[in-house]
Amino acid sequence: MKEKGRKVIASNKKAKHIYSILETFEAGVALVGTEVKSLREGKASLVDAYATIDDGEVWLRGLHVPEYGHGTWTNHAPRRTRKLLLHRREIDKLVGKTKESSLTLVPLSMYFSDGKVKLELALAKGKQEHDKRQDLAKRDADREVARELGRRLKGIR
Repeated sequence: MKEKGRKVIASNKKAKHIYSILETFEAGVALVGTEVKSLREGKASLVDAYATIDDGEVWLRGLHVPEYGHGTWTNHAPRRTRKLLLHRREIDKLVGKTKESSLTLVPLSMYFSDGKVKLELALAKGKQEHDKRQDLAKRDADREVARELGRRLKGIR
């Protein structure tokens, strides 16, 4: 029986705070069997993960997928470098953007899409400290406006 839909395995919540996201891409991930089994148990961490481009190929580094509990000597290394599967024109676009300016490739989330492991990869620019403060202030203001609108709709004030 084939899985349908999208099931999130791991997400990088800090990425949107540290980086401003310019563009996102969906990439496949080249995995070995025990990695997929470990991911099906929902075990992965994108905290220290980042992507690099080497010799025209995109590689995911720092992703932690713990060893599969029922694995044998064929178990995988938890922090090995994994190849990301993208179309050639997407890779060429990423190469151009990362070379010309100080942009970074940041993984945002990892999920199952119709039974296949996919990674949401973002082309991002690092935020300065004052940008982070502005984002927090804007989010607080938006939250306060939504709260006040909710109160008025309910007739509390």
